[in-house]
Amino acid sequence: MIDLDVIMLVSAVVLIAAIFAARIGARFGLPALLLFLGIGMVLGDSVIGIHFDNAELAQAIGFGALVLILAEGGLTTKWSNIRSSTGIAIALATGGVAISIALVALFAFLVLGLDPWLAILLGAVTSSTDAAAVFSVLRRVPLPHKIRGILEGESGLNDAPTVLVVGLASSAAIGEHTEGGVPVMLLLIVVELVGGVVIGAVIGWIGVQVLRRINLPSSGLYALAALGWTVLAYAVTSQVHTSGFAAVYVCGLILGNAKLPYRMATRSFVEGIGWIAQIGLFVMLGLLASPQRLLLSDLGIALAAGLFLTLVARPVSVFLSTVWFKIGWRDQAFLSWAGLRGAVPIVLCTIPLASGVPHATALFDIVLMFVIIFTVLQAPSLPWVADRLGLAHRDQPTDVEVEVAPLERMGADLLQVTVPKGSKLNGVEIGELRLGKNAVVSLIIRDQQSMVPGPRDRLNIGDQMLIVTPSHLREQTERRLRAIGRGGRLATWRESHSRGNPGRGPVDTG
Repeated sequence: MIDLDVIMLVSAVVLIAAIFAARIGARFGLPALLLFLGIGMVLGDSVIGIHFDNAELAQAIGFGALVLILAEGGLTTKWSNIRSSTGIAIALATGGVAISIALVALFAFLVLGLDPWLAILLGAVTSSTDAAAVFSVLRRVPLPHKIRGILEGESGLNDAPTVLVVGLASSAAIGEHTEGGVPVMLLLIVVELVGGVVIGAVIGWIGVQVLRRINLPSSGLYALAALGWTVLAYAVTSQVHTSGFAAVYVCGLILGNAKLPYRMATRSFVEGIGWIAQIGLFVMLGLLASPQRLLLSDLGIALAAGLFLTLVARPVSVFLSTVWFKIGWRDQAFLSWAGLRGAVPIVLCTIPLASGVPHATALFDIVLMFVIIFTVLQAPSLPWVADRLGLAHRDQPTDVEVEVAPLERMGADLLQVTVPKGSKLNGVEIGELRLGKNAVVSLIIRDQQSMVPGPRDRLNIGDQMLIVTPSHLREQTERRLRAIGRGGRLATWRESHSRGNPGRGPVDTG
């Protein structure tokens, strides 16, 4: 019988350990995913002894986690940052992926001596980049918006074609050939990609229209609804045999850039969901891996394939994909070096594992070692490479998360206060609020119009005030507002401090 308390204890310990691991990774310039993977290996057969070898379950969990990770990527990506880079990103995510697969497959077949289908699978699973790994290292390095946009767009779009290629190659490797051969396979990939993009865009548009027209009682429900629409996009496209991963990213991109209520709350929520998905995914993959199973021959293949991909295949694919665009050699060089691999290659290896492809276990071990070794080698060097290429402009302005970062640094809170019917705040002038030292009414939203209030401006029923107050005075500010809500402008500051009258008045604060 499964002890739920034990499961919750282990899960909580793993989650807390992963959070601290993320902090350590940020300090030493390493993507946290490697440390999450290490936690999974420690929990596995070799150390603690948790046994997990269900490839089909691993594939299902992996795909579910990737859906959430791609949804987070789409919902948090600013279209303005990638709009000018969309053409290059699409070229890298399609043509670049195809070139990389072909070159690595030829190298693996001709030089490393792998079976043809295994060589194709190795090329396919290693062709997808992971921007989450890149930006976890480059978060403090201000790159040009064009480069950042290319990396974001490429990583969000290249998962879809690689999943399709790996699925078709796995089927072919076990004798389930597609009628019509390679041309039909290529046409099928194009149709599934286009279908996924179109359906994802339609569902995203529908989601925007619905969320604009309904009034939900909590900001958290808007975040849940946005995430729900992206998952719906994946599910619908998968049912009609088109690319669910393309759909979920496009749907998230549309929802994340629409003028919906509580966008910052939604962004914070999905970032948390994305972290949970990454932690669960890599801990699970660490459990699936077995250090005792790793062979020196597999290590040699991983090193050789990784060096070829990093030094030959990736630069060639970047150059050929971007040769028609106006992009300098420095940008091309950085894009070539910044092609970090993360969750997707390891997850993709579960497809041939679950399909029963011969030597799929060896492929999983090779790709696992490849991801670990080259992430450790490349990730810490990315800031240095950006500096050497003259791309890290320290004076370049960067976006600021106004809702969170500055207020935390100032030790302040942002209150949202609504004036409901029956409140004696109605008719009170801003100057009559007397909220205390350093507490400021920064904005009033009235009839969907915003304004910066002056001392003589009066509050009306339905007004929403945004008040910035020092954190240590938040409770006093709330008590003052409730006192005025009960007693009107004659309520005194002394009354709002009274312990004998702590009850809530007719005013909503948040």
